[in-house]
Amino acid sequence: MKIKPFLKPLTSFFPGINSLLVYQSAWLRNDGLAGITVAAYLIPQCMAYGELAGVQPVVGLWGILPSMLIYALFGSSLQLSVGPESTTAVMTAVAIAPLVTRNNANYPLYTSLLAVLVGIICLMGYWARLGFLADLLSKPILVGYMAGVALIMISGQLDKISGIKIESETVLGEFQGFFHGFDHIHWLTFGMGIGVLTFLLLVQHYFPNAPAPLLAVLLATMIVAIFHLERYGVVIVGEIPSGLPNFVSFQGITFKNISSLLGAALGIAIVGYSDNVLTGRAFAINHGHKINANQELLALGFCNLGTGFLQGFPVSSSGSRTAIADSLGSKTQVYSLVAGFCVLLVLLFLRPLLALFPKAALGAIVIYAALKLIRLSEFRRLQSFKRSEFMLAVITTVGVLGTDILRGVAIAVALSGMELFARVARPHAGVLGEVPNLLGFHTINDWQDAKTIPGLVLYRYDAPLFFANAENFKNRALQAIASETDPVQWFILNTEAIIEIDITAADILEELRQELAKKGIIFGLAKVKQELYAQLRKSGLVDRLGPDHIYLTIHEAIAAFETRNDLH
Repeated sequence: MKIKPFLKPLTSFFPGINSLLVYQSAWLRNDGLAGITVAAYLIPQCMAYGELAGVQPVVGLWGILPSMLIYALFGSSLQLSVGPESTTAVMTAVAIAPLVTRNNANYPLYTSLLAVLVGIICLMGYWARLGFLADLLSKPILVGYMAGVALIMISGQLDKISGIKIESETVLGEFQGFFHGFDHIHWLTFGMGIGVLTFLLLVQHYFPNAPAPLLAVLLATMIVAIFHLERYGVVIVGEIPSGLPNFVSFQGITFKNISSLLGAALGIAIVGYSDNVLTGRAFAINHGHKINANQELLALGFCNLGTGFLQGFPVSSSGSRTAIADSLGSKTQVYSLVAGFCVLLVLLFLRPLLALFPKAALGAIVIYAALKLIRLSEFRRLQSFKRSEFMLAVITTVGVLGTDILRGVAIAVALSGMELFARVARPHAGVLGEVPNLLGFHTINDWQDAKTIPGLVLYRYDAPLFFANAENFKNRALQAIASETDPVQWFILNTEAIIEIDITAADILEELRQELAKKGIIFGLAKVKQELYAQLRKSGLVDRLGPDHIYLTIHEAIAAFETRNDLH
């Protein structure tokens, strides 16, 4: 079914409507099964994330309702599951806990305000078309970042699964407090936590497609109900507020309150958005779909506004829930609507059952999710691939643990940018020659039997020319000429990697031309792109070189050199 032309503007703003207009009844079985299974997985998971964020567990369920509905309308991914997620939950707790401690403020109100700020930042990013920001976080940064977040998640649950009172605010301090306070452990609570964690790991190993968290919830709740473990010191979730979330009134919020959260909101927006796009792209590729990076900013912005105004905390995408839906053959975001409806039924009719759920089991579910974020195989792969990328991942992990999540990511992004800058400022370069039985021209240092043309230096510089590498280019070009055994008559710069130049580089090219002219060497360019040619013309270099020394291909440059030699 084709979308009618008058509906296209609407479907471009609401991609979900596009899916509904072309929806096929045959898809409903897969979407329905995926939705029910995802709901079974996310109910205990999101309750645990609510606890992780520092709010009541039910707030995690409240956050699902607007998120799934809004993303189903605005999101560009057919597979992505959006809602409460471990990363945004722990970043929320890290950002708000110190503020509440200092100001004795309303914690739930701050979480809602933070979500609204994240939403506004995402919408501003959509308006400014900042979708490219997702590319700032490279693979090593994400690997190290996830490992750091996972360790923060684990350390934050040690008191819940052990009953030990831990007062430290640092990851190292929380682990120390756990081991030093082992004499005060509540063994029934610890047994519940370790038992649930073991159960989850075993189910994952032997039955990977089973809804392990749901089974853990039912089993733990049943044990508490039968043996009345709450009477023996096992802390349970307790009474859950009736009904659905109310709209938040931000009356009394000051500019000072907002400014204190802006940095954290920006960090959560960047990390949450990057997670959305990267996860969405990974699953879309498998189905031949495309993700609109800018549309994802709009969708995530509205999702966070929705959860913020309905007593929630910042949300993002969940890779685990997305993977479950995808493995069950979900076709569209209808599966998210089904999952959201299941959560609604639970909130309205199954609250007493959830009230008996032990917090130690919630802590175990968080630890279970965290362990899946630590990908040691990726660290090993980075180490075998390139040491600098491995070190970048390690530094990100240490930065996240040693400072805070936002500063850790900022440090890693800065280091990644420095590495990229260094790579561009000191790129690969070399003299080109012909290799027997191999087409084209190749760097002679890479091939033992490569041969150059006497009197002609074909030189390639593998980066755009700009102020940071212009002098390096000139020096290396002169060194290449000086290292030739035959007298050099022509120097041809292969510009296929030089997309553009700045005025500093243009001046350096002119300096090189003048120095070579003094030595009787002709300077020419080959494989010049139109954009570069226009910049060279504006700088005046085209006129000084002469159009007969600018060639479309290397073969043309060689032919011109050989013709000139024949004439002489």
